[in-house]
Amino acid sequence: MEQVAHDRAKREKSPSQEPLGYSVANEETEWLQSFLLLLFRSLRKHPPLFLDTVKNLCDILNPLHQLGIYKSNPGVIGLGGLVSSVAGIITVACPHMKLKTH
Repeated sequence: MEQVAHDRAKREKSPSQEPLGYSVANEETEWLQSFLLLLFRSLRKHPPLFLDTVKNLCDILNPLHQLGIYKSNPGVIGLGGLVSSVAGIITVACPHMKLKTH
C-alpha cells in the first residue's frame, strides 16, 4: 500500500514526457470519429447519394457470399436484395432521388 502511494506521489511530482491521457489509440479513434462525422454529414446533405450508397452496400452482399469472401445467412442476402429493390423503386418513383452524374 505504501509503495502505491509512493509511486503516485512520485508521478505527480515529476512532469511526464506525454500529456495526460494521450495515446496512439486516442489519435486513431479521433481520426475515425472525424471521418465518420464527415461521412454522416455528407450523406445527410445529399439524400440521393445516401440512397445510392445504401443500394450499393446491399448489392455487394450477394457477390461477397458467392465468392466466399464473406459468408452470411441466406436471410441476410434476401434482406439486402429487398432493401436494394426498394431503393431502386424509390429512385424510379421519385426522379429527384436519382443520383445525377455530370
